[in-house]
Amino acid sequence: MTVRLRPETSLLAIIDLQAGLIPHIDEADRVVARATFLARSARAIGVESLTSEQNPAKMGSTCEFLRPYGALTVPKMSFSAWQVPDWQKFVIDSGRNQIVICGLETHICVAQTALDMLEAGYEVVVCPDAVSASTLDRHKLGMERLRDAGIVPMHSEAVVYEWMRTSEHAAFREVLALVKEYR
Repeated sequence: MTVRLRPETSLLAIIDLQAGLIPHIDEADRVVARATFLARSARAIGVESLTSEQNPAKMGSTCEFLRPYGALTVPKMSFSAWQVPDWQKFVIDSGRNQIVICGLETHICVAQTALDMLEAGYEVVVCPDAVSASTLDRHKLGMERLRDAGIVPMHSEAVVYEWMRTSEHAAFREVLALVKEYR
């Protein structure tokens, strides 16, 4: 499946990047940095972001530095954010049909959200560099499952450059500074 991302048809979904989960994640620093890069770049380019929080009473809220980027934050008990009515309403009302996903954990909440959204007719991209799990094998198996299902894996930097399409984009200089900051 070929997906060509456009900022006017994309949303960034930040899945469960919460204080209570991050300490237990393989390469957590990388995931947080790449997700932050995506969120900051999305804002510069004009792509809205939404966040989910798995059982926030026990897992805490979204990382403090990512909170400002979510136009909507939904608490959830289901593993798939798509199962939350407020999430569905936001996505449907946006009129956008492309979802770029980052967050935790690859084989559980990221996978279930991505698969549900694919099933609902959305074009879904998952950024392997901006997702992870408690172990590398869980992350890898989750990514294999997603790719086999038709979900497109795409590096976070490739996503951002595809949104801009050209170095003449109004946000190019700002995004280039972010690229250098998050290398």
